[in-house]
Amino acid sequence: MKIDGVAWRSIQVADDARTVIIIDQTCLPHRFVTTTLTTLDDAAHAIRTMQVRGAPLIGATAAYGMALAMWRDASDKAMNEAARTLLDTRPTAVNLRWAVERVLARLTPLDRNAREDEAYALAAEICDEDAAICEAIGEHGLAILKGHHEETGRPVQVMTHCNAGWLATVDWGTALAPVYKAHDAGVPVHVWVSETRPRNQGASLTAWELARHGVPHTLVVDNAAGHLMRTGRVDMTITGADRVTASGDVCNKIGTYLKALAAHRHGLPFYAALPSPTIDWRLMDGDAIPIEERGGGEVTTVTGCAADGTIGPVAIAPETTMPENPAFDVTPAELVTGLITERGLCDASAGSLAGLFTDQA
Repeated sequence: MKIDGVAWRSIQVADDARTVIIIDQTCLPHRFVTTTLTTLDDAAHAIRTMQVRGAPLIGATAAYGMALAMWRDASDKAMNEAARTLLDTRPTAVNLRWAVERVLARLTPLDRNAREDEAYALAAEICDEDAAICEAIGEHGLAILKGHHEETGRPVQVMTHCNAGWLATVDWGTALAPVYKAHDAGVPVHVWVSETRPRNQGASLTAWELARHGVPHTLVVDNAAGHLMRTGRVDMTITGADRVTASGDVCNKIGTYLKALAAHRHGLPFYAALPSPTIDWRLMDGDAIPIEERGGGEVTTVTGCAADGTIGPVAIAPETTMPENPAFDVTPAELVTGLITERGLCDASAGSLAGLFTDQA
């Protein structure tokens, strides 16, 4: 995608072909800052502290984390320790495990002298695949938005949640890819951006992306979603996903379940857009997905930009109040209208997923 006319990916290799450049998403929307990763620990820190986030981008960063490790030491011991370090960063997004296991499978049979180049080549391959997959998701989702516009003659009103745009992937995004495709194709579309407490990725990231691309959008507090649906101002909800079970249960940013419930109550379509590496073929039950519990400071403070340009946290709760901060929730398959994947739209069911991905299920 483009920022002020310049093409960017959320992760890319520097001119030295070894160090890795990321967009530090903890600085958005107030400052556009890039950070250079030179070690495995840099990559693990970027994932853990959410300088990079979004299931596909976490996977891509993990792949480059393995490559950075091999740049320093390509021994069996270093390779396996690097894998463990990365797998311990964040538990919920299955793309992390998928990427690390894919790198291990490719590197393990190789002589240590060949591992560094192969790791970088594979990380680049994973990034290119992700960009192509997300663009295909956009094309399949475009058909949904275009069809709705042709049926109603009105701009399509899309509710989203968290950030599932190109910042969450290598390029294009998942839930926002159909929006970008529709906007670029001249299909009128408007996005209701929910703030997505506690980290406000909707307000800070999704709104920033859409503004830079020129897509009409409106920021609302999370609690406004049900009201907007009930009063007929939302046509459909499209979210991303951090893990989808083989049966179609969708795990995504906390608050997704509430939007699915509201959409179901008012007879509105609820879609999850996801690349196939986000499908966990080993799990059938969403209740088995590990839900990351993050620090309570995300609940008791908000980060903002003061009038003097200073960026920092502001307390919003009594010091003695105990917070709880589950980062994700699970939306049961029966509340999901359909899954938008790179291979097309399917029902959120074991049979439909397996039928669409016969080579993976």
